[in-house]
Amino acid sequence: MQFSNSLVQWYLQNKRDLPWRDTTNPYFIWLSEIMLQQTRVAQGLPYFISFIEAFPTVFDLANAEEEQVLKLWQGLGYYSRARNLHGTAKYVANELNGVFPDNYSELLKLKGVGEYTAAAIASFSYDEPVAVLDGNVYRVLSRYFNMDNDISDSKTKKVFQALAQELILKDRPALFNQAIMEFGALQCVPKSPDCENCIFSDSCGALQYKKVGELPVKSKKTKVTNKYFNYLILKDVDGKFIVQKREGKGIWENLYEFHLLETDVLMEPNEVEDQFETMNFFGQKPVEYFVFNDEVINHKLSHQHLFIRFFLLRFDVKLPDSKSLTEIQKLPFPIVIHNFMLSDYFNSH
Repeated sequence: MQFSNSLVQWYLQNKRDLPWRDTTNPYFIWLSEIMLQQTRVAQGLPYFISFIEAFPTVFDLANAEEEQVLKLWQGLGYYSRARNLHGTAKYVANELNGVFPDNYSELLKLKGVGEYTAAAIASFSYDEPVAVLDGNVYRVLSRYFNMDNDISDSKTKKVFQALAQELILKDRPALFNQAIMEFGALQCVPKSPDCENCIFSDSCGALQYKKVGELPVKSKKTKVTNKYFNYLILKDVDGKFIVQKREGKGIWENLYEFHLLETDVLMEPNEVEDQFETMNFFGQKPVEYFVFNDEVINHKLSHQHLFIRFFLLRFDVKLPDSKSLTEIQKLPFPIVIHNFMLSDYFNSH
């Protein structure tokens, strides 16, 4: 237990002051954990504050419109988290009378809640002694115990889960879970950790065998595909725009975007513009068009790299269902489009 007690002592002296650590309210803890999935604390913190201000209870979140939820989530990425968040809030509010399940097994049944998130809520809210296992925990355990098991292998997860469960302080599970994650986030960082000034400098296996940079082992690499998006900004005689909601189960589901022309390869602006002649824009032809950005925007997602250009197409007639800039700015957009709409270049045309 020396390892676990040392971690907790380190944590009490070094922990960050974060709002979800001042509560055992499962709604706030659930909200923070969903937001922090694949997201750094510094990025997620302002979103958490915005959400609890807009939706102080699970009933407030359940009663919100999806577009409002997505708009507040805008820029945080992995938007399926926001849709699952909203759906789960409705379920908890309407089917469970606003009361979150009070144990790991029942929490796992909530949509968008996996093993890590269920363990976090169960331990932080209800002191259930179930160990969390995330990227930080994998890194700390693999280095300290010099474990070269491949963490992309499903069998390895059971090994690490069993070890973490053995190490958790049964009388202080929340404290231990917070401690080991915080240690991975602040001290035992992925690249160039300060091992000389580490509480485990005398006992860390990876340091002893000079394998800190090699652990944890992860063999599988994410396959990345390239996509080529040409956004056509249709602007009518009244200065209004055409936007549409993305349908289907692909990226950015239910977010808004401009008219999209997707191509198989990266095309030069004039090659894209040649296609305008054969396209149907509500039976109208643009009187003017040009490319906004000669430099292609490379927007990187976890599994896709998007190469994006924006084109402006002006029309001398009113287009159906067009919206003003003020109207579209209230809608949820992918952050790359939102940022472009804020640019001086966009607003000067």
